[in-house]
Amino acid sequence: MHKPVSGFSKMSKQDKIDWLARTYFSNNTEAINILRQYWNSDTKLQQLHDDFTENAVSNYYLPFGIAPNFLINDRLYTIPMVIEESSVVAAASNAAKFWLNKGGFHAEVFSTEKNGQIHLDYFGEKNVLFDFFQTIKPRLFDSVSEIEKNMKKRGGGLKDIELIDSSGSLDGYFQLHCTFNTRDAMGANFINSCLETIATTLEEECLGYEPFLKNSQPPKVVLSILSNYVPECLVKAWVSCPVSALLKDATDAKVFAQDFVRAVEIANTEIRRAVTHNKGIMNGVDAVVVATGNDFRAVEAGVHAYASRSGAYASLTKATIENEEFRFSIEIPLALGTVGGLTSLHPMVKFALQLLHKPSAEELMQIVAVAGLAQNFAAIRSLVTTGIQKGHMKMHLMNILNQLEATSEEKEKAVRHFVKNTVSHSAAVEFIKKLRA
Repeated sequence: MHKPVSGFSKMSKQDKIDWLARTYFSNNTEAINILRQYWNSDTKLQQLHDDFTENAVSNYYLPFGIAPNFLINDRLYTIPMVIEESSVVAAASNAAKFWLNKGGFHAEVFSTEKNGQIHLDYFGEKNVLFDFFQTIKPRLFDSVSEIEKNMKKRGGGLKDIELIDSSGSLDGYFQLHCTFNTRDAMGANFINSCLETIATTLEEECLGYEPFLKNSQPPKVVLSILSNYVPECLVKAWVSCPVSALLKDATDAKVFAQDFVRAVEIANTEIRRAVTHNKGIMNGVDAVVVATGNDFRAVEAGVHAYASRSGAYASLTKATIENEEFRFSIEIPLALGTVGGLTSLHPMVKFALQLLHKPSAEELMQIVAVAGLAQNFAAIRSLVTTGIQKGHMKMHLMNILNQLEATSEEKEKAVRHFVKNTVSHSAAVEFIKKLRA
C-alpha cells in the first residue's frame, strides 16, 4: 500500500504523471503513453484545458455529434450533442425528422428567475428578527450595488430578499431567500458573491441593533449559497398533430397514440419506470448542456427535484389525446448561460453556440427542452412498437466490433449481416470467429 502524497497540487504536470506511473502502474510506460496520446498537439490549447481544473494530467474525450432537422418555433436548428451513448444522437435525429413535416417543435420560456439562500440560526423572539430585517433590508440591497453594476446594465441583478421562518421544520432555522435575474449568464459566481456580501452586511448590522443586545442573541449565518433548484426558471416544449398523421394507417396510428399515452401514464405512476423514463429525457438534455459548456450536474439535480415536487417522483413529460389531436409536452427548470464560464473559453463550446445561431439563454433553454422531449419521444416510440433493444443494439454493434479489434472489412461484413439478424455480444463474437476461420 502506497504512502499518502503531500504537495501534489504544487507538483509539475510531469511530476504528477511520474508519481501516478510509479505508484499505480509499476512505472509502466504504456500508462504514461495513454495519458500523453490524449494531449492536444497545440500546446496553447492544451494549457487552456489544463487550466480548466485542478491536477489535470490529460484530456478525456467524448464524441461531439450533431442532430439536424430540428424545427423549433419555425426555425431550423442542427443541435450539438456531447455523449458517449451510441443511440442518443440517432434517436434525436429520428425524432426531429418525424416532426419536421408535422409543424415541428414549439417551446416557450415562462420565467428565468434564479435564487439563493443565506441560512440562519436564530433562537430569539421572532418579531424582533422580522423587525430587524425590515429595518436593514434597504442596506442589504445597497451592499451589492457594486457587484451587480454590470448585471443591472444588462437588465438583471438582485430582485428581492425575503425572510422566511423555517423553524417549523428545523428548530431555530430561518433563511433569507434572494431572487435574481442573471440574463444570459448562468450566474452562479454572481449569485454567490451577492449572497456572501449580503450575509456579511447582515452580521455587521446585527452588532448595532439594540433589541438583540437586550433581549436575545443575534442571528448567526450558517452558510450562504445559490440553489440549483430553480422551479421559477421554467421552460415548456411540445409537439402536436392529428392522431391520423402519426402513422400511414389510421387504425395503427390510433393504437400507437393510445399505447404512447399509456406509457407516459405508467411513468407518471410507477417510480421504477419514472426514473428510467426521465433518465432517457436527460440523455438529450445533458448532451446539449455539456456541448454548450453548461453545468449538467446542476441541471440534473434541479430537474429531478422538480420531478418530485408533488411529493412523489414522476414523469417530466405528458401525453394526451383530445378531439383526435395527439399532444406530447415537457416542462422543466433550466438555469443555463450563453455568456461567461466556458462559453468564451472552450473552442468547442464557442463552435456549438455558433452552430445554434448564437442563442440567448432563453433560446438555449428552449433548445435543450426540445432535445429532452425528442429523446423521450424516440424512446417511447421504440418501446411501444419494436422494443428498445433492436435499435439500441444496432447502434451498439460498432462498440462490440471495436472491442473485438475488427478490421474495416470485418466491420463492413458484420454491419451487413446484422441488418437482418439480432445483435448481441455473443452473436457478434461468433460472427467474427467464423469470418476469421
